[in-house]
Order: sequence, then structure tokens, then C-alpha cells
Amino acid sequence: QQSLQYHRLPVAGKISVTPTKMLANQFDLSLAYSPGVAHACDAIVAEPNEASSLTARGNLVAVIS
Repeated sequence: QQSLQYHRLPVAGKISVTPTKMLANQFDLSLAYSPGVAHACDAIVAEPNEASSLTARGNLVAVIS
């Protein structure tokens, strides 16, 4: 029972997807998506190690069973 309650409350599941950047206006949106994201893409092409600091890559793990 405790395990079921743990998974149900306060919100079902254990993983949440929430924004990490403020998207309050059109300018913020343009930084996050086109055209702003192109700068991050170019930086990663030039230096692949930047992917960990410019994307969610550094925050992800794989669970393989």
C-alpha cells in the first residue's frame, strides 16, 4: 500500500517535464526556438562537447533492464 501511495501522491509518477527557461514573451520564444536555437546548433557542430551544456543531454540517464 505504501508503495502505491508513493507512486500516486502528490502527483502520479516519478518524472515531470517542466520548463527550465522563462518563456514570458515573443522574444524569449525566439531565443528558445527559431532563430535562436540555430546559434546553439552551430556551437554544437563546432564543438560537440557543448551539447552537454546547451541541451538537456547532461541531465539525462538511460535505464536499461
